[in-house]
This record gives sequence, structure tokens and C-alpha cells, in this order.
Amino acid sequence: VQLQASGGGLVQAGGSLRLSCSASGRTFSMYAVGWFRQTPGKERDVVATSSRSGGVTYYADSVKGRFTISRDNVKNTVYLQMNSLKPEDTAVYYCAAATSPGGPFWAPKEVSRFGSWGQGTLVTVSS
Repeated sequence: VQLQASGGGLVQAGGSLRLSCSASGRTFSMYAVGWFRQTPGKERDVVATSSRSGGVTYYADSVKGRFTISRDNVKNTVYLQMNSLKPEDTAVYYCAAATSPGGPFWAPKEVSRFGSWGQGTLVTVSS
């Protein structure tokens, strides 16, 4: 599965953005997917992940209640709706698919479970 993120940009604190991640490959629906972010000099962190069907999700504590991950397996696309953005959300955001199909209710929270990293998209939140 190959993934490409888009939708980043500059937004004021309190604003919203929606990121999209387009996937190629016929087996997209078989894999858990996730959104991650990274700032210079720091490790890549999990933001949110979704099981194969989208029925199970995981969120980092820092984004719970503000971000929503969703997926459309017909369009082979994953979304990240980001509301109430804060300056500390500024980062390059990446999407990725799990390295193995896993079970239908599996939404892993470890970065190491993911591969097929797409090119990131920069989100900048101004104060």
C-alpha cells in the first residue's frame, strides 16, 4: 500500500483543518492505518489510528476530543479532521498503513507497527 498525505497549511489557533491520505493498492481495506506527526529533532509520534473497517480507533491523549480519524475504503482514503488546533499541534503529519493486515478490530498505537510511510504534509498553527 502506498500512501500520500495532503491538506496541511497555516491556520490560526482554534481553527480547523482536514488532512487527507490517498492510498494506492487493492488491499487498502485489509490494513489498519494511522496518522503521525513529527517536529524537528523529535521522534515521530502516533496521533490517531484506525482499524481496517474504521470501527475501532485510537487517539493520543493530546488530541482526544479534538481530532477525528476516519476512512473510506471505497475511495481508499483516510482523513484526519483537526479541530480546536493549538500551536503545539504544529508538525509534519504523516499517514501510514500497518505492516501486516492484523485483525478487524486492531488499531495499533505503536509507531513500529506501521510502514509504507507517505510523504508528510506540514501543519502550522499560529498563536
